[in-house]
Amino acid sequence: MRTALVILNWNTKDYLREFLPPMLRSCEEMGLCPDGTPQAGVIVADSASTDGSMDMMAAEFPEVRTIPLDSNYGFTGGYNRALQQIDAQYYILVNSDIEVPSGWLRPLVDWMDTHPECGICGPKLHALVKRDGSYDRQDRFEYAGAAGGYVDRFGYPFCRGRVLKHTEYDSGQYDLPHDVLWVSGACLMVRSSLWKSLSGLDDRFFAHMEEIDLCWRANRSGWKVTVVPSSVVYHLGGGTLPVSSPWKLELNFRNNLLLLDNNDPCRLIITVRMVLDGFSALVYLLTGRTAYFKAVLKAHRAYRSLRGLNKVRDAGSGSLQGSAAAMRKICILPLAAIKRNSIFKYLKRYEDSH
Repeated sequence: MRTALVILNWNTKDYLREFLPPMLRSCEEMGLCPDGTPQAGVIVADSASTDGSMDMMAAEFPEVRTIPLDSNYGFTGGYNRALQQIDAQYYILVNSDIEVPSGWLRPLVDWMDTHPECGICGPKLHALVKRDGSYDRQDRFEYAGAAGGYVDRFGYPFCRGRVLKHTEYDSGQYDLPHDVLWVSGACLMVRSSLWKSLSGLDDRFFAHMEEIDLCWRANRSGWKVTVVPSSVVYHLGGGTLPVSSPWKLELNFRNNLLLLDNNDPCRLIITVRMVLDGFSALVYLLTGRTAYFKAVLKAHRAYRSLRGLNKVRDAGSGSLQGSAAAMRKICILPLAAIKRNSIFKYLKRYEDSH
């Protein structure tokens, strides 16, 4: 097959049962290659689930190829091991809690086929909400990636359509293809040749922000990362780790530092960021959220132990271009506090002017 849609599953049997059928239909829509093989197909890699996911796959989706892993290696290690076993021109990393509509896949494949300078692309990400046993598609952007993302001066990620915890309604404001710094790992398409040249995801991340690192390294290697807005998918979110998890917070703080360590040569930025993290930890402590306070401290200790250990292949010294470079000049936290409800319009104007 040309395009492999790869789901990394860990104890999400019910999501597979719910969201796999429309994904399989979308692959059928792509038709066949000249040699009669499918243009696209779904593969489920399983991180040693204990909820009966693989038994369910064998019983209900026997036609779908599965790759059972012997342990849970996280998002990074799981995909790195699974994709080594898959031969395709394009990989699409897709979460098990993604619902896809008809026609979402063709725009992504067409974009990659006609834009050889693009190494990674992704769709717009809308929210999916569960109500009364059914799933409702929303017009609001989803937290994990919205319409593509950037990183500010001190390494804080934000999105077109999502800043901090605030998301924006999709009113067509991002309906033109646009080069960004990163697209969400919830649904990310990458050339297999680029994946291999970058040695895949950085195993040290385990989960969270690993796709930002991959996209940043691709950008530094001279590739474009593009949002293709004619493709839209719907993301439930929180399928593996709940938002309130202290471990999730620890991963985010730790991996944000690893992200900067991999891609930003300015050591001062990391030092300032660690000081800012310290202020966040103090707020957690003073407001009685001791588990979060400890999570930040553990994140910094883990970063120090992981820094320089088994680092991925260096992407080179290329610098960011266009909007990604311009957005690195801003400081999103004070800007969001000042602009409040007008932050999205301000960032859109800023992006359009650069």
